[in-house]
Amino acid sequence: MVAIGDRAPAFSLPASNGQTVESEALGGQPYLLYFYPKADTPGCTTQACDLRDQKQTLGTLGLRVIGVSPDPVDKLDRFAKKYGLDFTLVSDAEHELADLYGTWVEKSMYGKTYFGMERSSFLVDAEGVIRAIWRKVKPADHVALVTEAASEL
Repeated sequence: MVAIGDRAPAFSLPASNGQTVESEALGGQPYLLYFYPKADTPGCTTQACDLRDQKQTLGTLGLRVIGVSPDPVDKLDRFAKKYGLDFTLVSDAEHELADLYGTWVEKSMYGKTYFGMERSSFLVDAEGVIRAIWRKVKPADHVALVTEAASEL
């Protein structure tokens, strides 16, 4: 599991709009890597739309936003189109990146346990170093936390 001050793990994953996102190409610009359980569900939609609505503020801070879920790319494309999400959504179907960040965790609901994505975010600076981590973040609080931390980069 990563910690503040660690180098962000390298990755290359398929993304929305037919893109591939590679960590090497992110150098020189800070980014927010946010992990969410499932596209087009209430909490994930709230979180994504808040990020969309604050894109100008985050952009002023030079911050690129990248959402990561286990959903397939076609579902991410539909999610982005439905809500006008103009940032990158990455498919981590095999939870390779989630494993590196420690966000693929055991969960329980109605007495059953299963593995799924923990809603967590990582702020990475322009040199590729993790500067802030929010685990089990509440969707409604997310953007304010990110904006405050990003303004200190």
